[in-house]
Amino acid sequence: MLTQVKKAPKLALILPAYNEEEMLNHTVAKLQGIKENLIQENRIATGSFILIVDDGSKDQTYSIMQTLERENNDIFIVKLSRNFGHQPALIAGLTEAIKLADITITLDADLQDSPEIIGKMVDKYLEGNEIVYAVRSSRQTDTWFKKNSAMAFYKMADWLGIEMVPNHADFRLMSKVAVQALLAMPERNLFLRAMVPLLGYKSDKVYYERAKREAGTSKYPLKKMINFAVDGITSFSVKPIKLLFNLGLVVSSIAGIEIAYTIVEKLIGNPTAGWSSLMISIWLLGGLNLMAIGVIGTYVGKVFTEVKSRPLFRIEAETGVLATAAPEGSSNQRLITVAEQPIGAPHIASSNQSNWYKRAQ
Repeated sequence: MLTQVKKAPKLALILPAYNEEEMLNHTVAKLQGIKENLIQENRIATGSFILIVDDGSKDQTYSIMQTLERENNDIFIVKLSRNFGHQPALIAGLTEAIKLADITITLDADLQDSPEIIGKMVDKYLEGNEIVYAVRSSRQTDTWFKKNSAMAFYKMADWLGIEMVPNHADFRLMSKVAVQALLAMPERNLFLRAMVPLLGYKSDKVYYERAKREAGTSKYPLKKMINFAVDGITSFSVKPIKLLFNLGLVVSSIAGIEIAYTIVEKLIGNPTAGWSSLMISIWLLGGLNLMAIGVIGTYVGKVFTEVKSRPLFRIEAETGVLATAAPEGSSNQRLITVAEQPIGAPHIASSNQSNWYKRAQ
């Protein structure tokens, strides 16, 4: 029997969605069933809800979201003005959900992250953890390339001193305290998989088997995965620059040896190496120089992005219905209220249509 050290929290399930018209109805229906079971078991509070963030979808995703919001009192929707990317969409969802929720769980709308473990994640929170990571127990559903490239990335990140939870994506539970601490980080170059462990709160893990996508296509092709890995490494480690410095020392040492060898050959009258060795040296050093400039340029570009301090996201519209029981004798009338934007919050973006639709108590 689980010993609850905390009261049943109000849970927000946050779904970033980009072109998910084929999956969204199925995903929401499944999450609603899980949520209702947890409410009946008194593991989460009445009024827990699902928040869907439309990250500039080009299909019918937002229309489906609007229909779901109209037909369900436990659905909130947020529409971003354009496609800002998966990480900013998560921050947008966390920023809005934490206004009403005690805990949040972020997961992708494709349901490859097994929602069946949501109950276990909530139990870990009730035991006293502020962060609960959902971790894949194996990578059997991955291709050989994806499996081995992921393992290589985690090993490289560990070698570079980047603290991450291996085989964990962005399926995690965070308490209100943890979310507020995360939103206080001013970074524009987001890599949440490494930012969350930096918070330092008590955490635990729950393991699951990742399912195959039931419909639609992956929003993370090879090019995006490579860019995501590069962004993560360069956002959390300066070791690549130190490696370039060490490489420069090695190349300079080799060049010094070649100079000494050339002088000795000249003194003893032997002919020096010709065109081939010269061209190899030029191409080798030219390539190393371009690589070094590229790595340094990546860091300079990140500084450029941070200094401009542009908003991570911009909300075009946000609506929702909060299912709450009206007090005895009240009219239970729906009111329209303007959402309050916390002053100075680094990740909040202004909106011309920032309205939450709430039931009056």
